[in-house]
Amino acid sequence: MAPAGSVGETPAMEAPETRYTLSGDLNIAYQVVGEGSLDLVFIPSLTHHVELVWENPPQAQFFRRLASLGRLLLFDKRGTGMSDRFGAAPTLEARMDDIRAVMDAAGSERAVLVGLGEGGALCALFAATYPERTIALVLINASPRMVRSPELPWLPTRAELERGIEERVRSWGNTELAAERFGRGSPSATEEERQSFARVIRLSVSPGSAAAYLRMNLDVDICDVLPLIRVPTLVMQRADIELMDIRNGRYLAEHIPGARLVELPGRDFAPQIGDTDRLFAELESFQKEVVEGQPWEAEPDRVLATVLFTDIIDSTARAAELGDRAWRQLLQKHHETVRGQLGRFRGKEMDTAGDGFFATFDGPARAIRCAFAIRDSIRELDLEVRAGLHSGECELVDGKAGGIAVHIGARVASLAEPGEVLVSSTVKDLVAGSGIEFKDRGEHQLKGIANAWHLFTVVP
Repeated sequence: MAPAGSVGETPAMEAPETRYTLSGDLNIAYQVVGEGSLDLVFIPSLTHHVELVWENPPQAQFFRRLASLGRLLLFDKRGTGMSDRFGAAPTLEARMDDIRAVMDAAGSERAVLVGLGEGGALCALFAATYPERTIALVLINASPRMVRSPELPWLPTRAELERGIEERVRSWGNTELAAERFGRGSPSATEEERQSFARVIRLSVSPGSAAAYLRMNLDVDICDVLPLIRVPTLVMQRADIELMDIRNGRYLAEHIPGARLVELPGRDFAPQIGDTDRLFAELESFQKEVVEGQPWEAEPDRVLATVLFTDIIDSTARAAELGDRAWRQLLQKHHETVRGQLGRFRGKEMDTAGDGFFATFDGPARAIRCAFAIRDSIRELDLEVRAGLHSGECELVDGKAGGIAVHIGARVASLAEPGEVLVSSTVKDLVAGSGIEFKDRGEHQLKGIANAWHLFTVVP
């Protein structure tokens, strides 16, 4: 094992075989490194290139060492590295689809998710949404959001972050500036290491795509998701990173039930730089004490889901106008239409009572688009519907969803106007990068629900 701080002396290592798998219509490049009964999925911060990283000695050694803990799955995020390009920045749920696609292609049923920087938010959301596929969660130098808020006043403002993005994009092709910028975040890196990291970053993504991806992350907020994570979690943060407040890690650990917080000495954001021995000692301890000692719950009874409620406007009056037989026939067409759209957007029908539907989704953007598809297709039947959505923890009993999130979703739907798709603030926070726009509907007291809830109308 190389002594701390000497990883840059390790010679470049041969890259593992690169494979491809489809996630939707896009090809995702991935690699499987090492063997073992435990699978690990590593999600980098910003960008990655599955083959170029093996030409960078610190990264090559870091990944080889991760692979010594189990079978390591690496992949290029959509739009970066060797994966397919596309027009818009990816949403969190599309990126979760990519993780599932890579796991499926590699034959991995469950894995430990390791997220660095902004990759941590994606891993945390995946763990809450798919606990049945998550053994444990490891967050390294991560934050639940990027932009300052009343709850996290130490974060930079949106204006400050926007200026940083513009500066980064303007100098994207300048090797010296890119290396200097990497050095500000990881000052222990040698000049050669800075150049090597900067090269991988620059060649992994175009400046325009990088800017779109960074701006998408400005709107990500998983604060409401953290209490819903039910898997063993290790939060690690180096204490003296200039551009990252130590309170980020403390906030994550305080809000994820049972999370273990480890504050490591060091100034480097990149975990491949600096004292890697201490970092891996904590990882190995977590694996032995927590991960390997956890019982396998193949059927978790609590998951993060988005609930959708729809109902027909003025159904009683319309039934009286048409008569029983004609109304039953129209209602049957309504049900067939709604079920067709649920199938199209991966929604799961939970219940239907008269003229209303209750369904769940594993992604809020899909749920919103489904709500609009239902609204528009139902109008062809000369009917109008309203829809309400909320994302939260659902209890699963015999395949049916229940719990407070379901009640909140129903209350949100009851406040929707005809033809309106109304959502909670949690839904809005989780659809960053989707292109979906919202109009503020203010705070509302939901019947039977403590505290006021901020609601938003989805702009068609």
